Amino acid sequence: MILVTGATGNVGGQVAAQLHAAGVDVRALVRDPAKAKGVLPEGVETVRGDLTDPKGLDAALDGVDAVFLMWPIFGWEGADEVVATIARHARRVVYLSTIGASDDDTSEPAEGILGFHTVLERLVRKSVPEWVAVRPGGFATNTLQWAPQTRAGDTVRMPYPGAARSLLHEADIAAVAVKALLTDELLGTAPEFTGNDVLTQAEQVSAIGRALGRTLRVEETPHDEAVKELIAGGVPEDYALGILEAHAEMQAHPVPSTGVFAELMGRPARTYGEWAADHVADFR
Repeated sequence: MILVTGATGNVGGQVAAQLHAAGVDVRALVRDPAKAKGVLPEGVETVRGDLTDPKGLDAALDGVDAVFLMWPIFGWEGADEVVATIARHARRVVYLSTIGASDDDTSEPAEGILGFHTVLERLVRKSVPEWVAVRPGGFATNTLQWAPQTRAGDTVRMPYPGAARSLLHEADIAAVAVKALLTDELLGTAPEFTGNDVLTQAEQVSAIGRALGRTLRVEETPHDEAVKELIAGGVPEDYALGILEAHAEMQAHPVPSTGVFAELMGRPARTYGEWAADHVADFR
């Protein structure tokens, strides 16, 4: 039995679906089992639970051999208790981290996103005998933030439209996690991987336009305005500043594709254009 956290999200949902398709017994940890109906495949067991309430996790973990772990909040408050609870039940944990997290167990963790992923990785490595830290690059699903604009018209506003990197389809991120859960090939490793095609944000918008059969225009949002918008959307200020700093760096220095995904999976990663076609209904 494998427990999947974040099972109604983009990556977690794919992990649950791919495990189920492989004939594995899957239990999905969800805050509201009723909302999981129609989202998860028939046959996936759902159990109510929340990683912010570790005292209620024991029932969800009963009989579980492995866990796909996604951390649901900014920061690592409460993570030690959650990981300790998981470790009492499961032998293997596959943690969804991020590219750039640190392997150093002694230094003070960095601020922001890299910091809490580094802390969670440390806790997992120290707590369970079998672990993998999956470190993908950018998620293509993050560009769903533009969907309200494409549904309203043909102009998409964003900061740093020239920021360039290779984004990953959530199904490909999940495929690496599923391999880590079902085989021993990745045990004790933290593979970092990206997609294949390096595109600017403006080029990503063009790809969405092609999927829609429309011509979309891009307008640049000033930095200070973008910070305010992120904060208004619930992102802590230090994280918002870090996100925009990273985009400014990607505009000055595009992030190349690593090519690691093909080495891990024996096939190329899906392109951003394929992702846009898969999600065209979200943008229409």
